[in-house]
Amino acid sequence: MRGKMPSRDIFDLSGRRAVVTGASRGLGQAIAVALAQAGADVAITSRSLSSLAETSDQVRALGRRCFAYEQDVRNVASCSSAIQVASEALGGLDILVNNAGFENIRPSLEVDEALWESIVSTNLKGAFFCSQAAGRIMSSQKSGSIVNLCSLTSYVGVPTAVPYGSSKAGLLGMTKALAAEWAPDNIRVNAIAPGYFRTSMTEVFYADQDWQDRMLAKIPQGRFGELADIGGVAVFLCSDAAAYVTGHCIPVDGGFLASI
Repeated sequence: MRGKMPSRDIFDLSGRRAVVTGASRGLGQAIAVALAQAGADVAITSRSLSSLAETSDQVRALGRRCFAYEQDVRNVASCSSAIQVASEALGGLDILVNNAGFENIRPSLEVDEALWESIVSTNLKGAFFCSQAAGRIMSSQKSGSIVNLCSLTSYVGVPTAVPYGSSKAGLLGMTKALAAEWAPDNIRVNAIAPGYFRTSMTEVFYADQDWQDRMLAKIPQGRFGELADIGGVAVFLCSDAAAYVTGHCIPVDGGFLASI
């Protein structure tokens, strides 16, 4: 019957094999654990292998397989090799979450080439070459889901965050372009734009109570994001529930973008 909902759980990721980059802490860790809770086996990466121990323990405690790999997404060879090795260990690849990211606040007139290269290489170049490596695998099996972690700066300008905003705006454009190109191979490419979440990378902002007060006044829900807020959106985009969703970015921001 047309329009009838399937009896199976369309959010179930059982049997799916996922790679999450930058999964040692914060949003990456939360997403890796959420995918495992939904049934996926997960490979996780970071520049420091030892930093992945906590995430590995959490995934395995859920009864899912977990493999940890050292990966520097600024290096193209590291991008492709880690994805390939992870895919071989998992027995295939169904999901890639490009979460690895870096931010350093600095007035634009003080930005040097080294800072620009570090931010853009991590946030944009790394995401592309990880996606390329995953796309080669996914295209051969004619299925897959890629989720990129964009940002509010993909949409709005933030003073002293020009390299970061440039990389995240580029990531949004990359998401749309890859979605259009890879759709015939049944590879979906989407993104999440987290709002204000308190993580180790953003802790410098939260140390300023005046900043917190100003930001909270701009968020309609009146609170900052919690790590539990991000996982469900990632699971949705990686699941059959989003089978007809590609090329889009979902803000998880408490209504911030909707109110400006």
